[in-house]
Amino acid sequence: MSLKRIYLTGLAAALMSPAASVLAQTAGPVPPDATAITQVSGDGQRLTAVVLAYDEPLANVPLSVGDFVVKDRRVTRAYVSDHAEPGVAAAGPFVVIELAADDTDATLKVEPPWRSGPPPAEGGVGGGPPPGMAAPVFRPAVATVERAPALTAVDGSIKPSIRAPLDSRVVRNLVVDSFTQHVFCDPVTGDCLAYNLFVPADYDPARAYPLVLFMHDAGNTSSDPLTTLRQGNGATIWAEPQNQAKHPALVLAPQYATQTVNDGSQATSLLDTTVHLVEALTRQYSIDRNRLYATGQSGGAMMTIAMDIKYPDLFAASYIVAGQWDAALVAPLADDRLWITVAEGDLKAFPGQNAITSALAAKGAEIARAQWDGRASTAQFDALAADLIAKGAPINYVVLAKGTVVPSGQPDNGGSNHTNTWRIAYSIDAIRDWLMRQHR
Repeated sequence: MSLKRIYLTGLAAALMSPAASVLAQTAGPVPPDATAITQVSGDGQRLTAVVLAYDEPLANVPLSVGDFVVKDRRVTRAYVSDHAEPGVAAAGPFVVIELAADDTDATLKVEPPWRSGPPPAEGGVGGGPPPGMAAPVFRPAVATVERAPALTAVDGSIKPSIRAPLDSRVVRNLVVDSFTQHVFCDPVTGDCLAYNLFVPADYDPARAYPLVLFMHDAGNTSSDPLTTLRQGNGATIWAEPQNQAKHPALVLAPQYATQTVNDGSQATSLLDTTVHLVEALTRQYSIDRNRLYATGQSGGAMMTIAMDIKYPDLFAASYIVAGQWDAALVAPLADDRLWITVAEGDLKAFPGQNAITSALAAKGAEIARAQWDGRASTAQFDALAADLIAKGAPINYVVLAKGTVVPSGQPDNGGSNHTNTWRIAYSIDAIRDWLMRQHR
């Protein structure tokens, strides 16, 4: 390089240095990244936390809830963590800000108007969603941190406080993100079916795993494959870490874009397609064919019943939630292992299951019956289930008492009793444990 070029380069650097210094001072410290955390409960997906990610580990010192403000939300807990999700406090680069799950703005699911009334009649079969029904939509999961305190890093340096609104730019959907999305094209029926599949993180092909099939209701008929995972916890509950710790299993959740069954006890070819999908997965993965389980809510419960009738040797046990079928057709279920849960205020499923269980009893089926308070605590539900299971019957029939199913603020009518049945049903640990213990 010539002396002239060296001189000019040095002069340019000298001239630029003050400007660069001024810009650096003006820009100030880089704020942390914010990630919105969602979780799925019995009534749908909720925004339950926001995580701040800093560029170095922070000291694990107690944080005051009052020092954090998140727009339109109530902060319930704040702590330093080494994991970017709710958990336990530990030194690490993250600050977890937990939010009240019962906040009005916590829920991301926006229900269509028909949900507040009785379910529309499902007369047709096939095509699109049933007439008068539409799937819910989901608001974007965005959290705005308006204030956070200065924090001490492990090395003693200070991270400045947050005083200007900081929007989350990333979303992490706990459990939902653990499912992968696929499409199964059935060479037999010609149907192509979108589905979600959860495979345990430590899946070992040398080990045989059970599989749980969850089928959504007609009201969640949608072309969005994630609808069945976000509408409620009928699919995700089986894949949650605490459930997988007890019962490692694959979880299958098809997303039906068209109606599958109707109130005339008719099913489309999607019933066979779903069964063929289950069979294909048993060939693809190490799945215990003696531990296949079916469950569904409303239309999904009807699909479960119809599958048990048409394929009596497929499932080890079924969990039927808020569904009915023509009682004249259910004789093949008399030897099955079933758990049935309905609400007394459900104008279709309650009388429908009374007729079904009467028909099964007439065929010699042993049925244990109970009426429960839908407002029971987790411990109370477990105790109630233990009492019922102790009777040793292969079929358990639970009715959630009228007036105990619908939360305050919702009309206590047939439609609300229907849809709130699965809000309660899938969160009862003891029922899920019972199902997973069954074998063919």
